[in-house]
Parts: sequence; C-alpha cells; structure tokens
Amino acid sequence: MGEVLELAPFAEKWSSFGWAVQQADGHDHGCLMASLTAVPFARGKPSCLLAHTVKGKGVSFMENTVLWHYRIPRGAEFEAALAELEGRA
Repeated sequence: MGEVLELAPFAEKWSSFGWAVQQADGHDHGCLMASLTAVPFARGKPSCLLAHTVKGKGVSFMENTVLWHYRIPRGAEFEAALAELEGRA
C-alpha cells in the first residue's frame, strides 16, 4: 500500500505531537470497543486510536488491491462482493 500513501510510522508521529495513542485490530469489534471505552488514553492528552484494517477485507477480488482504495463497486461487482460477504459465493 506504500505506493498509494505512505504515512508510517503512524503511532510515533501522533505521539510526537502529544497525542496518547492506542492501536487495535480494526476488524475485531470487541477490541475496538475495549479501546474506545478506555478514552481518554492519558490524562490531559487527546486520544488517537489507530485501527489496523485490510482494505476490501472479506471480498476476494477487492482484498489488498490498490484499485479498491478509491473505487466503489457497482452492478455485478457490487452483487459479487455482497454475495461473498454474506457467504453465498
């Protein structure tokens, strides 16, 4: 994904500007809820939650494909993606 937009090291950059940073698996709702209920992460600092995700997760033709970083599925692509997410593929 570096060819699209390289921002790493993200946590260190936010911390250097005085933010309290936590990282979580962005696909794990329980992990996200635990992190969000912990806000504020540090007294007197703004909180930053970095949710690590995979673009297009769960759709075979979208997952980790740069095209889907900015494109919306339509028509047959949308139907195929929905079928995979619903387990019908």
